[in-house]
Formats: sequence, C-alpha cells, structure tokens
Amino acid sequence: MANDPLLQPFQLKHLTLKNRLMMTSHEPAYPEDGMPKALYREYHVERARAGLGLTMTAGSAAVAKDSPPVFNNILAYKDEVVPWMRELTDACHEHGTAVMIQLTHLGRRTRWDKGDWLPAVSASHRREASHRAFPKQVEEWDIERLIRDYADAAERMYAAGLDGIELQAYGHLMDQFWSPLTNTLEGPYGGDLDNRLRFTFDVLRAIRQRVGEAFIVGVRYTGDEMLPGGLTASDGMAISRRLKESGLVDFLNVVRGHIDTDAGLTDVIPIQGMPSAPHLDFAGEIKRQVDFPTFHGAKIQDVATARHAIASGKVDMIGMTRAHMADPHIVRKIMEGREEEIRPCVGANYCLDRIYQGGAAYCIHNAATGRETTMPHTIPKAAQQRRVVIVGAGPAGLEAARVAGERGHSVVVLEAASDAGGQVRLTAQSERRREMMGIIDWRLARCEALGVEIRYNVWAEVEDVLAEKPDVAIVATGGYPMEDQPEVGRELVINTWDILSGHVAPGSRVLLFDDAGDHAAMQAAEIIAASGAELEIMTPDRTFSAEIMAMNLVPYMRALQRSNVTFTPTYRLKSVQREGGELLARITSDYAVQDQLDLDQERRVDQVVVNYGITPMADIYFELKPHSSNGGEVNYDDLIAGQPQAVVRNPDGSFQLFRIGDAVESRNTHAAIYDALRLVKDI
Repeated sequence: MANDPLLQPFQLKHLTLKNRLMMTSHEPAYPEDGMPKALYREYHVERARAGLGLTMTAGSAAVAKDSPPVFNNILAYKDEVVPWMRELTDACHEHGTAVMIQLTHLGRRTRWDKGDWLPAVSASHRREASHRAFPKQVEEWDIERLIRDYADAAERMYAAGLDGIELQAYGHLMDQFWSPLTNTLEGPYGGDLDNRLRFTFDVLRAIRQRVGEAFIVGVRYTGDEMLPGGLTASDGMAISRRLKESGLVDFLNVVRGHIDTDAGLTDVIPIQGMPSAPHLDFAGEIKRQVDFPTFHGAKIQDVATARHAIASGKVDMIGMTRAHMADPHIVRKIMEGREEEIRPCVGANYCLDRIYQGGAAYCIHNAATGRETTMPHTIPKAAQQRRVVIVGAGPAGLEAARVAGERGHSVVVLEAASDAGGQVRLTAQSERRREMMGIIDWRLARCEALGVEIRYNVWAEVEDVLAEKPDVAIVATGGYPMEDQPEVGRELVINTWDILSGHVAPGSRVLLFDDAGDHAAMQAAEIIAASGAELEIMTPDRTFSAEIMAMNLVPYMRALQRSNVTFTPTYRLKSVQREGGELLARITSDYAVQDQLDLDQERRVDQVVVNYGITPMADIYFELKPHSSNGGEVNYDDLIAGQPQAVVRNPDGSFQLFRIGDAVESRNTHAAIYDALRLVKDI
C-alpha cells in the first residue's frame, strides 16, 4: 500500500492532498432552495470519511441571477450559501479531505423561463441546441457585472473556508467567449484568441484581488471542442500555456469535446458500451507539454485505470466521480486491500440522465447514494438472526439476499433459472449493455462471501418455501412481457425479449411497436437494423424511448439513424392479421378526433415486434399470503421512516411476506434494488 501510486500525496501550492483520488466537480441536484444542506453535506462526508483526497462540490454553482440552473444547482450568488458551505467543508476537513467548488455562469446553456426570467446572455445570439435558448449578445455593462459576480462568488467560498475553487470553461459562458463558434463580438472581447480569452483573465484578476494569492484557483476547460470551426487541439494547448503563464491559476482540469448537444455531452462523459478513459491520453499530452498540475476525469470507472493514469504520470489527480457514486468507500477498500469488494460503476448513467431531466442523481445499483440521511452504505448487524427465504435471483432478489446477509441472517435464494440475473442478464446480452452484469456479479460475490445459499433450477412452490421454515419470505420473481396486446392479432406478434434472447430471428420487413419506451425496444431495434431488415419503429408517444433518457439514447440513435430505419411517433398499433404471405398491421393515432379526423393507416410487413412492458410474475406471492402473518401488507409509514415492519393480519401466520421489484409492478433496476435495501435493512 505504501507504494500504491493512488495513495501518494500531491502538493498543490500550500495544500497537501493526501492521495490522488478525487471526485470532479458535479452537481447531483441535492440542494434545498439552492443551498447544500444536510443531504448534500452527508453525500460528500460519506466519501470523505472513506479517505477521498479531494471532493469537488457543485458542478456549475451559479454565480449570477441571469445564470438560472436548469436543474437543482447551488446558488453561489446568495450570501446565505456561506454558512452551509462552511458546514460541509468543516465536516470533510475532519476526515482530512480537501474541498473545492466549481463556479460558473451558464451563459446560453440555460433557459429564459427559469429562475427570475432574465434573458440568457452569451458572446453571440446563437442558440444552444440542448437548452434551446436564444441568448442576448453580451454588452459592456453585462461584462462589468459578470466579472463582479464571479469575484463575489469566489469571495463567498473563501469566506466559507474552502480549499479552492474551479471555474467552469467548457460549454458555459467562459467557453462561449473562447470558441469562435459562439463568439461574434468585436474587440476587445472578440476576434483573435487573446481577445476571446480576455473575459476569463479579467475574471481571474478580479478573483485574485478578493481572495489573495494563497487560495487555490483552477479552471476546468475543453482543450479541443472537436467541432468544425471550433477550438482545436492546437488552440487548447495555447490556452493551457496562457493559463499557466498568467500566474493566476494553480491547476488545469482538462476535458475534450463539446456539450451543446446530447451527442456531444455523451462523448465528453461516456456511458456504458463506450471506450473507457477516452480523453486520458489527451489530458496527459497537455500535462507533458505545459508541465503544470493537471487533473482529469472522464469514465475512469475502475481502480486499475485510475492507477495507470497516476503511475504513468499522465495526470496529477484522477477523477472517479460516477465510480464514487456507485461505491463511496473506494479509497478505504484500496487501503485495506479489499479492491475486489468495490461495487463497480457499470456506466448506466442513471445518475446524470436523471439530473438532466430535473431529478436527483441516483446510482442504478447503489440505492443509498443520494439518500445518505435515510439509507445506509454500511449495513448494521441485526440484534437477532432470522431465516430469510427469497424467491428469485434477479437484481431485487440478490440485493435482498446481500442486505440480509450483511445483517447476519440465514439466507437462502430459490431461483428457477440456471443462472442469476433475471432481466439484467437478458439486457446484458448485447455488447452495448454488457457492463450491466456488474450489478449481478458484484452481488453474487458478496452473497458468497456472506454465506448466502443460492439454489438454481428450482421453480419454487409454496411447499418449497414453507419447508425452509422462514421467518421472512421475499418474493422477487420479476415479470414477463405483457402478452394481451394488441387486442386483435396478439398471437401473430412476437415481443422484444424474443429478439434479445435470439429465440426469434429478425424478419426482412419489420414493424416494432414500442408502448413502454425502455431499453428492450431500442436493443431489439439495434439487432433488427443490424441484420439489414427494413425497420419501422413506432410509438404512441410524442418522443421516443422516454424511459431511456438523453445520454443513454445517444448510442442507440447513432446505430439506428440509417437508411433502413424509419421512426414514427404518435401512432398506435391497433390490430394485426395475416393476409396472404404477409402481416397486415392496422395503426391509429390518439390524436384522431372521432368522426372528424381519420388518421388510421396500414402497414404490410412480415414481422411485428411489440414492447408493452412487464406483467408481474407473482403467483407464488398470492399463494403464500394465507400462510403469512402480515398477508403481504407493508406499512408505508414505517418503511419510509426506516422502522421494522410490524403488521399482523393473521396471528396464526408463521412468517412475514413481502414482494419487491417487478414482481410488484413494472419499474426499473434502481427501483428494484431500492425496494430491497429499504425493506431488508430493517429486518
């Protein structure tokens, strides 16, 4: 451990960072009223307690009222932020973890109808695709107040006792000045590179006047926009040298790419199925040529990659942000020689996709992240051992087994298939989502270490469960594709699972009707399109794949935007019948007005694939109810409050009965795992 590159200290001016691991600046959208209160603090303290060297708070803390967050960010333009940030900083400092914050003005990367409804402002009138704002082109009085806003926000962070700040300069206002694509100003703030950088250096000088020379100040910026006409790698190198030579900054935090579109954002922050550490070599080249403290993070999801980044000298500090959302105790496990126990980041990007849709960031398979004030990352032992029988070894069943094992209970899992995983194993059949098996593999390893018994090829009947003499029985049997649609011709269609599993080969002319909007439809579509089939993807919704969310949709669209694929929104499959050697699919629209507007159409194809969602497979739950003490009832007030379940409906019942995951209703992997954690942690 003494020689582990990741555990070596790094000296950043006067500040000693105790190791090389950091969480890069990010906004998990946990603030309350724009302030980093109890949950926000506990989220960062949990990682500090486990030994993290540097935690960067607040991706994009807003420095001004005309930079309204498009999701729940810290409002650094308010004086009341100071005591909240001081509490967070002091709590992390108790564990030896340094704390910084990222400050920014979003520029055009926001909307005019957020916050106080002030006009967006940028260095041009050009709209940003992601947020659709047409900004006002900045005036001289705007520049004066913006410089002042940045300096005010920096002074607040200095007063709060933080170790430093980072200015955000990719995709946001500073970068909008830098890039020739978004700066149409004339001098002194437009034109050549030095003029386009002038605003940034004016801000930096104003900040230094407020906080002095000792306070750490860095810049996170793109060294190459990777866009025709945008900042080039050569520009990025020149900018890096100018930042160093200015004497105004203490570190560079390098990214590569652009974030003004969903596709660009996904290339900057890659998701599962995309290459790991795609920009590490680029950041390393900037460090090599500029010779200045350099930070970096972009899909560094495993310890081996992080260790290589430091050992090879490519960067000085390496960010493992999403990885620390999956497992906040990475550093502690490295120090204790328990790397094999690290819960892996599977790159599902549920965290980021949620915040971009206005929700809080949650990890797809760590339901305690973002719930640190109510959910434990470390499961405490129970006062009394109980016999827990779980039916089903999908993500919900395995999480229930893991948590029950951590509690010290005697646990047996009965699984009908020959392998664990349920729907996760099915979705991981495709190359793009293979990393999802990390959700299952990690739990299997933990269950084995905890002495959980898993019996495969057991189609559990009531007698099998009763024979185990359970104190608690948990049904986690998942579900199966809904098969009662369409109303006419359902026997002529196949479902997406048939395609994903390989049980049915794609036809040559295929209609895929997606009524659920989840990954199953897009994965099946990829397989069908890749076969060369003529494919039409139809949904009754106004948008495609609503449950997948923006960044996860990008790789699918790249695979499906080809000549043999057609997208048809706002239409619904009505019926299917066989006519000659083909299928006649009749479709309609919810937008039709009775007796006024006929929108019905027909399609002639040789295969209809449907995705209507999941039907719970819960027969054994209903058969077990009469034998249970609680009749399957859950007291929701006690569940939410973190209290043990004490419902008694049948005094003669010999065990408590619960069901979780898709055995209750069709949801997603995170919901199934959260069901298990918050129920079983109190058993």
